[in-house]
Amino acid sequence: MSSTATEVVRLLTVSGSTLAVAESLTGGLVAAEITSVPGASKAFRGSVTAYATELKHQLLGVDAALLAERGAVDAQVAAQMAVGVRKALGADWGIATTGVAGPEPQDGQPVGTVFVAVDGPFGPDSDGAGGGKVAALRLNGGRAEIRMESVRSVLALLLERLVSEQTGNERAQDTEQNGGF
Repeated sequence: MSSTATEVVRLLTVSGSTLAVAESLTGGLVAAEITSVPGASKAFRGSVTAYATELKHQLLGVDAALLAERGAVDAQVAAQMAVGVRKALGADWGIATTGVAGPEPQDGQPVGTVFVAVDGPFGPDSDGAGGGKVAALRLNGGRAEIRMESVRSVLALLLERLVSEQTGNERAQDTEQNGGF
């Protein structure tokens, strides 16, 4: 159990928010990391491991034309996976991993190409674009190292968004309590 997973579960629980996970290359490792934290059931809704490309469309609603054109290892695919799992499992937050752990390249992408995504609720200072964010990673190492670094990266991205959301809410509350100043 990582300190990042522990902090993610703590922040979700404190805010009363829920999380759903969509995984491809990590094959359930993100869900396992989150559920290793005592009390995770208060915030964790569930996960979808959509390893096969067609399942990304069928279960998570990823655009079939996008998958056909770019393959499963793509920033937009990761973003749509996060949105799709959030909707499918009725969670406040959705996170996703897709990429190439090896040993062979996939969809024209080299081993170590990974995309992690977060989709969340609109924040108090939202521009209406949603709470989504995608990170493109170029990871080194063997299959196991790439998969574990993908887990660490998606949890770090979620933690960053949760802290940002919490800070934004605190700022909004401070402003409200101080008469709008």
